[in-house]
Amino acid sequence: MNILLIGYGKMGKAIEAIALSRGHAVFKADNPQELNQITHPVDVAIEFSQPDAVVANLQFCFEKKIPVVCGTTGWLNRKEEMETYCFQKGGAFFYASNYSLGVNLFFKLNEYLAQLMNTQKGYDVSLNETHHTQKKDAPSGTAITLAQGIIKNYPPKKEWALNETTNPDALVIRSYRIDPAPGTHEVRYTSTIDDLEIKHTAHSREGFARGALLVAEWLAGKKGVFSMDDYLKF
Repeated sequence: MNILLIGYGKMGKAIEAIALSRGHAVFKADNPQELNQITHPVDVAIEFSQPDAVVANLQFCFEKKIPVVCGTTGWLNRKEEMETYCFQKGGAFFYASNYSLGVNLFFKLNEYLAQLMNTQKGYDVSLNETHHTQKKDAPSGTAITLAQGIIKNYPPKKEWALNETTNPDALVIRSYRIDPAPGTHEVRYTSTIDDLEIKHTAHSREGFARGALLVAEWLAGKKGVFSMDDYLKF
């Protein structure tokens, strides 16, 4: 399979290594000029670039009828627009804030715990996320997905806020940037009696990279808009 990597940072390099080990051909584009110079047939693109580049990169793929797997965070205010554009162009689009299987199981555990906590009084919930200092967006896309899962299932929280807030209806997400952390997310329910916490810690980028590649292999040849629920069949 011919894979186009859009964005060649640390995640792109990790995906490339796994793709080559699985017998795929890999082509790289790290800016619009390189993207427009791609002449090889492409079966699927994997997009891990920068927030300000995502929309143009997705539009390129949709117009060229290249299925695209996107993992860039920090641009989701335009995600619905890109889904509409994908349908208009008859393309294929797969977005996830995190491609790790463990993280996606953690998402489901987080939602279930939020449902259970609905019947409990005296608890407040907060969320911590820690990443390496090169991560530009805060909070992380994974943290936002976790926050959305809590808000959907835990009525006391109506929105999320970054780091601090005086609004009792807001779920606080505290973001930390410490090297060389690849990613840690903690959801904590606290009371005067006890604390209840669930936590996911990534040991390397391999889980994210392998997951993105497996999704790309699955997406090739499809049309439509998909998510990890479609891939994992939760």
